[in-house]
Amino acid sequence: MIHLPTRKANRLLNYDYSQNGAYFITVCTRNKELILGAIDNETHGIASIWLSDIGDIVRKHIEIISITDSNAYVPNYVIMPNHVHLIIVVDSDEIGGSPRAATPTKALIPKVINALKGLSSKKAGFSLWQRSYYDHIIRNEQDYIRVDEYITNNPATWHDDRFYGG
Repeated sequence: MIHLPTRKANRLLNYDYSQNGAYFITVCTRNKELILGAIDNETHGIASIWLSDIGDIVRKHIEIISITDSNAYVPNYVIMPNHVHLIIVVDSDEIGGSPRAATPTKALIPKVINALKGLSSKKAGFSLWQRSYYDHIIRNEQDYIRVDEYITNNPATWHDDRFYGG
């Protein structure tokens, strides 16, 4: 008998997915290819990000998320050479459970990410992204601060990043 690996559950037990909230999202490029740009550690000892043309396409699509979906906005993000980290905040008076949409907040995150991935890939002319993405529910203010600082400092720690080198 073949034993398949058990897939980790995508949902947090006992969490009300019908509420507004903040989410930490990580999306990796296909095969973790280094196509979004490069990290420059030589500029006055401060890590800076140089975006490739493809990275600039991704940046433009991230920056219009709140325009294309009024229920979501991105207060912080970073585009790394082979992945993107974002905080997406879902904030709407319309969010709430209903029999037809029991998890509207959670459903909005895949919608936003799928649009980002699909539109940026279409503009680039080829598939940029791996199939899935990582998401973490930001549970409180301390968690938000930790994630926000991680995103902000990610370029400076690129050589220690688990995605370094593709």
